[in-house]
Formats: sequence, structure tokens, C-alpha cells
Amino acid sequence: MAQRLAAGPGAELGVLPFVALVLAALLVGVSKTAVSGVATLSVALFTAVLPARESTGVLLPLLLVGDVLAVRAYRGHADRAVLLRLLPSVAAGLVLGVVFVARTSDVVMRRTIGVLLLTVAVHHGWQRARARCRSRARAPEQGSEQGEDRRDRGRPGGAEGPPTVRRHRLRTVFFGLVAGFATMVANAGGPAMSLYLLSSGFGVLGFLGTGAWFFLIVNLVKVPFSVGLGLITADGLALDGLLALAVVAGAGVGRALVHRIDQGVFERLVLVFTALASIDLLR
Repeated sequence: MAQRLAAGPGAELGVLPFVALVLAALLVGVSKTAVSGVATLSVALFTAVLPARESTGVLLPLLLVGDVLAVRAYRGHADRAVLLRLLPSVAAGLVLGVVFVARTSDVVMRRTIGVLLLTVAVHHGWQRARARCRSRARAPEQGSEQGEDRRDRGRPGGAEGPPTVRRHRLRTVFFGLVAGFATMVANAGGPAMSLYLLSSGFGVLGFLGTGAWFFLIVNLVKVPFSVGLGLITADGLALDGLLALAVVAGAGVGRALVHRIDQGVFERLVLVFTALASIDLLR
């Protein structure tokens, strides 16, 4: 199914592959303003239609369009302290990603990202299941009230109480490295960032606002590296011009849905979409 771009945007793509890219662009918009986990489906669709390197370069400008729309929508809900804590380890992950992209093949890139994302999703799902069991054993009513309070504030706070400083720092460094590496290699840093924000106890709006600023900054930093590595090309940008409207439409759909999404459903959707997309990348 994978076909390369020719002289014009989408010149060698059939109808179905192009429709798949339009759907992927639509999901980019939805992911930026509602359910972040569906962005992994966009990555999977792009890598199914285009070679891994080429798909990375075409997808990045579309992600930036979505980032700008998300920041406009949720700029008042970002947690700047969390962003500052993450940026050093994310920068290190980006550098590792640049080296990795320069030295590996499409297949290795795709499978590496799949393994990383699936590992993180399984680990986080196990942690949340364990936390729920402990919460039920201690005080279900109290746990419910604390969950409502976190949802209203949209601020960090774990289901098991505040973690130790050392543990919190290690988690921040780990997720920052994975997010930076994955976003540079295949625009797949969203799941790692999503899992970090979920494990920090963010509500829906705090989650979206902090994630919006994070990825706008990170994706802008990636642009010169992507150009230098030959990932962003004139033909790819021409294809982006055709797909950008689908991102805008998806962002509108996401804005309409976000206030109807329950926190528990929101978290489960993020985990499910992350796992499904990770399995697809392992093919």
C-alpha cells in the first residue's frame, strides 16, 4: 500500500490511500482539541500509506497546524511548571532521535516506536489498575471525591497521593526522554506525553492545555532538524496544503466533543488508541 510521492502532491497515490491521509489529518485535529490518543492512529495511517521517513516529514507541518489551534483553544489551562520540568529531558530525547533517524531504516524506526509506545501503555494501564484496587480497598468514597476535585482543578495529583520527589523526577526524566525520542523519530511523542499527564492526575482541560503548549514548542524545535535530515520536502509541503483543511475540520469536531467526555472514558480512550496504534507499528 505504501507508495512514494512524485512531482506533485499525492501524484502516485490512489484514491483509497489519499482518503486514508485525509482521515489521518482529520484525526490530527481531533487529537489536538479532544482525545489526544487518536493521534497515534494518524501516525499509523501515514506510515501505512507512505514510507516511514517520508510520512514523518509530511505529518509534522499538519501537527503544527493542530498545535496552533489547540493553543488558541486551551491556552489558559496549561501548567507551565510541568512544561519547564519536562523540557530538559525532552531536548535530550530529541538529540537521540536525530542520531537514530540519521542511521536507521524505515522498518527499524517504525518497529522501535511501536515497542516503546506499547511498553509505556501496558505499564501505565497496569499502574492504574493497581491504583484502583488500592483505592477501593482503602476508601472508595474519599477516592471519588478527590477524583472530582482533580477534575475541577485540572491540576496534577496522583491517585495514590503525592509521589516522593525522587520518584517524580525519575518519571519526568523517563517520559521526557521517550516523548522527545519518539516525536523526533516518528511524530509519536503524543502517547508518552499523554501517559505522563494522566499519571500526574490532570483533568481533561489541564491535560489538553499543557499538551498543546508542549507540542507546539517541541514541534517547532523539530522543524530545522527535519529539514536538515531531508524529512520535510517541497512535495511533502504541497501535500500538506491539501490536507491542512482536514486538520482544521477535525479541530472543530474536537472542540464540540471535549466538554461531553467523561474523565474516566477519556483516560481509557487514550490507553486503547495508544495500544492499538503501537501494535500496528510492529507489523
